[in-house]
Amino acid sequence: MQTLSLVDLIKQVVTSWQVIVVTVGILIYLNIVFFVSRKHHGPSSILKMGGKSKKKKSKPEKASSAGPEETGGGKDTNEELGLEEA
Repeated sequence: MQTLSLVDLIKQVVTSWQVIVVTVGILIYLNIVFFVSRKHHGPSSILKMGGKSKKKKSKPEKASSAGPEETGGGKDTNEELGLEEA
């Protein structure tokens, strides 16, 4: 097939009414899907906070009142991790 006839064939396919209708239908469908998705999730968290994202601070775990014998063989957690107390 020659290049000129191939370009002519591609032009006929792209400009056919079936391809145009299907393309417009897909675009409308995607717009509806994204619209519903935005409505379902609400505005993004960045917009809620005025452009600044805030992370929730996790509360530190409370130390157990149990002695080292009850927590795991008598070793301190700092010793297990190789840390020194200041």
